[in-house]
Amino acid sequence: MCTGNVKVTVWNEFRHEKSNEAVKKLYPEGMHAVIAAGLEKTGGFETRLAALDDPEQGLPRDVVDSTDVLIWWGHRAHAEVSDEIVKRVQKRVLEGMGLIVLHSGHFSKIFKTLLGTNCSLKWREVAEKERLWNLEPSHPITQGIGEYIELPNTEMYGERFDIPTPDKVVFVSWFEGGEVFRSGCTFTRGHGKIFYFRPGHETYPIYHNPRIIQVIANAAKWAAPAIIKVDECPNSAPLEVIPEKNVDFGKAGIVQESAL
Repeated sequence: MCTGNVKVTVWNEFRHEKSNEAVKKLYPEGMHAVIAAGLEKTGGFETRLAALDDPEQGLPRDVVDSTDVLIWWGHRAHAEVSDEIVKRVQKRVLEGMGLIVLHSGHFSKIFKTLLGTNCSLKWREVAEKERLWNLEPSHPITQGIGEYIELPNTEMYGERFDIPTPDKVVFVSWFEGGEVFRSGCTFTRGHGKIFYFRPGHETYPIYHNPRIIQVIANAAKWAAPAIIKVDECPNSAPLEVIPEKNVDFGKAGIVQESAL
């Protein structure tokens, strides 16, 4: 059970910010740093930064086990994330850790592993306008957001988005070129809550937008664990006394001819 501040680890490849001057100008310390600072400003969070080039790719066991909610941004280096790390995160989500997957993280190993589909979509980058419509104004993730969020310049993601039917679609996007997209989707896997949120292309100042940060903050509070239950498969003793039975288990359930 999560009590007190929500412990959030913000994971980012942190590659574009080092190699692309336009991205570096927007996010000199990394997108993950801007997201974490926004959460800290919102209040109610303890944040930690993690990146692909950190030891154990930023997600050693002690970090994963002490995280309430993991925020994931990935794009160009999905294949570099080790299968061991994916299994570690998957296990913890099934045990109750929350997971928020942002933008191009739809193609991350961890998202595809947990959802079990290709997670493919249409895309186009021409700096078009996006309007994210709030479909569920009573949902915890959409509190304080209003009817819609308008972003003047974004990368388009379009349907069909190859994901399982979400538990809830809380945002749907319309783009200037005409496409629509399920941009805010919730899922449950095991004891863990998952939220996919589409906005966040690296060459636009999306994570400097306070309403986008508000959605992520709302989602982190929503996804915080209600329970952490370590997976086990025990041989369970009976609760009641079971009388001793003289049964030939090799023939159990087989009707004998003499009984017909």
